[in-house]
Amino acid sequence: MSTLDSQKRVLSGMRPTGQLHLGHYHGVLKNWVQLQNDYECFFFVADWHALTTHYASPLALEEFVTDMVIDWLAAGVDPAKATVFVQSRVPEHAELHLLLSMMTPLGWLERVPTYKDQQEKLKDKDLETYGFLGYPLLQSADILIYRAGYVPVGADQVAHVELTREVARRFNHLYGREHNYEELAQAAIKKMGKKPQKEFVAFKTAFQQEGNQQALEQGQALVREQQNLSQSDRERLLGYLEGSGKIILAEPQALLTPASKMLGLDGQKMSKSYGNTIRLRESVDDVVNKIRTMPTDPARVRRTDPGNPERCPVWNMHEVYSDEATKAWVQQGCRSAGIGCIECKKPVSDAIAAELAPMQARAREYEQNKDEVRRIIVQGSEKARVHAAKTLQDVRQVMGLAYSD
Repeated sequence: MSTLDSQKRVLSGMRPTGQLHLGHYHGVLKNWVQLQNDYECFFFVADWHALTTHYASPLALEEFVTDMVIDWLAAGVDPAKATVFVQSRVPEHAELHLLLSMMTPLGWLERVPTYKDQQEKLKDKDLETYGFLGYPLLQSADILIYRAGYVPVGADQVAHVELTREVARRFNHLYGREHNYEELAQAAIKKMGKKPQKEFVAFKTAFQQEGNQQALEQGQALVREQQNLSQSDRERLLGYLEGSGKIILAEPQALLTPASKMLGLDGQKMSKSYGNTIRLRESVDDVVNKIRTMPTDPARVRRTDPGNPERCPVWNMHEVYSDEATKAWVQQGCRSAGIGCIECKKPVSDAIAAELAPMQARAREYEQNKDEVRRIIVQGSEKARVHAAKTLQDVRQVMGLAYSD
């Protein structure tokens, strides 16, 4: 694959934690389902990443992987549109991680914001391990091995994508300089017509001397249009345009996803550790019971007491599930004590049950046919490995590791 096409590819993964909940659906899976229609998507189960914090209790991993993939498929991830695979089934991730570790400064890993944050949050675990320190670089390898152009992340994960960009940039700087790179780049320019040659030089000058970002984009588009250039020539010209060497690992962009409005039953972030979740495969009776027993505005001690929806976790659910008319009914009825809390909760439980019904029907089909789930994982992993092997072949070549037999 040419890095020219990397902008069409998306890479995203999740740690296997078993069955998923509505927070995962609204925060990640709904976005994945949309992305698979617009991009070439690679969605993977990050089982090695799970071991960076849960290395002492790995026995449930296989069950968690299967359960999570079932929820992905039930939510609408389509293996005919997206490549679904398991990280550890593609060992090229690990080899690229090792090779990148040879040239990545230690300080880059220590300054990743989530490194200190996770150590603080998980004080009960011994995280003074090489694997935990190196997990951001493993994330970089996950992305770079597929030359992904975009990584969908929330605002708190942008630093990980920026680290990946720095790693790719350093790698290309160290290993993208062929011994006769300048001559090869000039020869590639001569293969273009006279007008494109002049335009390319003008765009290169405008970007490198004036920092004109538009000129860079125009130059990249110009290279993309040239039909008589080989893939290697195109890669050289892209690097030459930017003032670097041949681009071997593409720098990804963060594809910012809107922050999920889906909070937990208690108004905190929905999380298993808080015990405030609704699982995607939760029965309708359990959903209704959980919504019915949700805490509400403490000011509403009695049915006749007026309340304030902004102080009530149920209002957060209405923000996600209710139309404008229902939300207006809640605001007016709560503040005037015109409706009780049980009445207020019913539209939410009805909407959640309606949303989950088709997902649960699909999940039941996969639960009864786990061989099909395993087939999807195996086929997706084989497909992913073909792409990963090509990148690793290029990496070995420039690092002097492509030994002849």
